[in-house]
Amino acid sequence: MSPDRKAGSPDRDLLFEYDLELGSDFVVGADEAGRGCLAGPIVAAGVAFDRNCLDSRGDGELEGLFDSKRLTPTRRKALFPKIVATASRIRVVMRSAAFIDRHGIQRANIESLTEAVAGSADLPDATFLIDGFSLGPDAPEHRRVVKGDATSATIAAASVIAKVIRDGCMERASILHPEYGFDGHKGYGSEAHREAIASLGPTPIHRLSFRLTDDAGS
Repeated sequence: MSPDRKAGSPDRDLLFEYDLELGSDFVVGADEAGRGCLAGPIVAAGVAFDRNCLDSRGDGELEGLFDSKRLTPTRRKALFPKIVATASRIRVVMRSAAFIDRHGIQRANIESLTEAVAGSADLPDATFLIDGFSLGPDAPEHRRVVKGDATSATIAAASVIAKVIRDGCMERASILHPEYGFDGHKGYGSEAHREAIASLGPTPIHRLSFRLTDDAGS
């Protein structure tokens, strides 16, 4: 990292792509949201950008792009349509709580990420960057990037797309199950969420294979 790059805040430039020797005009990033939740789907997004778009930061539209977990909900929602407008290709893939219970979270995660990047597999000589995971032989040739959502613009864009879509799913679930507070915790294991499960029981979107309450016998 060059000395003029500032790490750790949404104001920094995500320039991991410029440290790579890319043989293509296209870079594809993939990330997921919801892997550690007690309820709801896991959502993966694959986002492709033309290198010229990254050079110009989408003509300024992508300024402030960063790891979705470090952005406010308002900022994520503001970036979402800008990413959609400037990306060359986007694919979003979900795996339901029922799928996770049948096959496990690791398979759900790897399959959803693999399918998300497959949406850009026909782009000529694209470079594929995956946040944190190696996907195996079914995926296009790719690079695993540790903490990629905080260093790569394409992965950060994928993290925003996945997070905003998944949050929307959980906000809609809150309409059907208002007692559980899905619109607030989004399915993560907050104390209030676990207490609601202990009191009311699980809903059809809870992951029954996960430990849902703090009761040692659950």
